[in-house]
Amino acid sequence: MKKLNFIFLGSMAFLLFSCNKSDDYQSVDSYPNVEATFATTIDLNNLANYANQPIPNYITKDNSTANPITNKGATLGRVLFYDKNLSSNNAISCASCHQQANAFSDVVVASAGINGSTGRHAMRLINSRFSVESKFFWDERAASLEIQTTQPIRNHGEMGFSGTSGDQSFSDLITKLSTIGYYKELFKYVYGTEDITEGKIQLALGQFIRSIQSFDSKYDAGRALAANDGQPFTNFTAQENQGKNLFLTPPTFDATGNRTGGGLGCAGCHAPPEFDIDPNTKNNGIIGTIGSNVIDVTNTRAPSLRDLVKADGTTNGPMMHTGVITSLQAAIGHYGTINIAPGNTNLDPRLTPNGFGQHLNLTATEVNAVIAFLKTMSGTNVYVDSKWSSPFSN
Repeated sequence: MKKLNFIFLGSMAFLLFSCNKSDDYQSVDSYPNVEATFATTIDLNNLANYANQPIPNYITKDNSTANPITNKGATLGRVLFYDKNLSSNNAISCASCHQQANAFSDVVVASAGINGSTGRHAMRLINSRFSVESKFFWDERAASLEIQTTQPIRNHGEMGFSGTSGDQSFSDLITKLSTIGYYKELFKYVYGTEDITEGKIQLALGQFIRSIQSFDSKYDAGRALAANDGQPFTNFTAQENQGKNLFLTPPTFDATGNRTGGGLGCAGCHAPPEFDIDPNTKNNGIIGTIGSNVIDVTNTRAPSLRDLVKADGTTNGPMMHTGVITSLQAAIGHYGTINIAPGNTNLDPRLTPNGFGQHLNLTATEVNAVIAFLKTMSGTNVYVDSKWSSPFSN
């Protein structure tokens, strides 16, 4: 996979240079199709700030270096992300499955595509930039976010430009987009030429998705005042600080996997302050598949734990790749008792102390404290900021 990623990034070098260089290209006085289509949502003379958003100084992870975010590139990515023209029947966009109102996820277990439904629950896209993870999709089959962005478009069930099963091919999509006036103008605006390629689409979508960030939570307010995560946060309640301590502290186990002390050890896989998934993590014991009795042990990636719920505590849809978890209590309960299922050859060893599925023996007080802490990670701006909303009027 590393070799594939290198080849991809090498092939993108010229396009990336062009995309960054184009921020100095200021001729925006004649884009009639863009102006007519996005008159109230996009002003090419006054672009939204994607490239220089404030990032807390305690955040150190950043996977955008191979495709730096630019205001122009992310603006194009926003249009592509919300445009139903990217599906073969003009019915589905990326945003159909990754909805701003739900932390760029979906409230249904399997999202609707043009020829059925998706095989896994739509992953939240919050803070995807701030992660050491280099591979994408639940099963990590894409070597980069850029490669990932066009795979749903190429999928027969999702957006329908697969080139199989009677579908048109991706080149047909390129032809389709090349006839749309605002794409001629936007690609010239960003890249200096009207030519549309899959690589350019990937770069723009990657920039837009990585721009989606959430750092206005109660957790962030507390972390900004603390020297490290281990200190009590002065803005937290006693319950929230207890939950944070349980989240951070590794558990101690007896010889048969029963917790005898310590915390829950959640940070072993979801380290603060980014709360992204450790890329060396194996599966968490959930090996089901949507609509099938076949087990799948390959799902080892997860989104950041930020914005699991909205600020009011309501969920952003179900959790896990099967959508089988529908509440924070159920999520904690899953890790409270890990059963080693027959056939699960890829279960993370951190969940099997001394070879036994862990039993955390949680009390109601502990569960409620961890839930309270998880809720502190939810912000508000990401749900309403216009720069991540649809640029289309309908």
